[in-house]
Amino acid sequence: MLLAGVEDRYVETVLGRIRLRVGGSGPAMLFWPSLLMDGTLWSGQATHFIDRFQVVLVDPPGHGGSTPLTRQFTFEQCAEVIRAIIDDLGVERVHVIGNSWGGMIGGTFAALHPDRTGIAVLMNATASPAGLRQKVEYGVLTRTAQLLGGIRGPLTGPVRDAFLGPTAKREKPDVVATVNDLARRVNIASGRHAVASVVPHRPDQRDLFGRIRTPVLVVAGAEDATFPVAETEEMADSIPGARFVVLEQSAHLAALESPTEVNALIDDFLADHI
Repeated sequence: MLLAGVEDRYVETVLGRIRLRVGGSGPAMLFWPSLLMDGTLWSGQATHFIDRFQVVLVDPPGHGGSTPLTRQFTFEQCAEVIRAIIDDLGVERVHVIGNSWGGMIGGTFAALHPDRTGIAVLMNATASPAGLRQKVEYGVLTRTAQLLGGIRGPLTGPVRDAFLGPTAKREKPDVVATVNDLARRVNIASGRHAVASVVPHRPDQRDLFGRIRTPVLVVAGAEDATFPVAETEEMADSIPGARFVVLEQSAHLAALESPTEVNALIDDFLADHI
């Protein structure tokens, strides 16, 4: 996907070479997407913020144009990826906006690197370890994807259902098409390491998030089947002073499903804290 005003940039990190799409000028704003998605998930935010901020869209480890993964990783290593990115960009601090996996890593970065963090917006995320059902479901998904050579055929529906709610599936065919396309492009040999790291092996981060002192906005989707509102609210409750908002007609990819509402939330939060 081509985005106006951004250029590709590559940064060497502890988890391989990471592809960025960078554009604009001003305070740096870094966007990290969900599993199985790449930086273009944030196209609606890039277009909105690029005239006021330096927008940095991340293809996370093993996804998109970043180096394929050959092993699992820790969330601390993902936080180191963000630190390497902003060091390479030559900026002291960055506003971190993340969805799902990106939300978990945004919180990790804010807790471990408070001096490098502006605000954090953590969307459709959790601080809790995976439950048995989620471990089983994602284990079946990755094994089936390996057998099929990718996310295609009978896996298309379950992946779409994990990401999108009834509103998007009924009213937003462009969003459905985007999710189908991005999921189909996943290199499953690489992606399975990310899935294992983020789902069955993810840590309980509630105590760590209790150390966050940066301003945090937590956004949940009322239709999110992957991380229900109560789970995301529990994450918000673990973060001192966090603001919690529920988007009624969004599921697991709120930035893609409801870009106007998400952009307004981020704008308002920035206005209150910078």
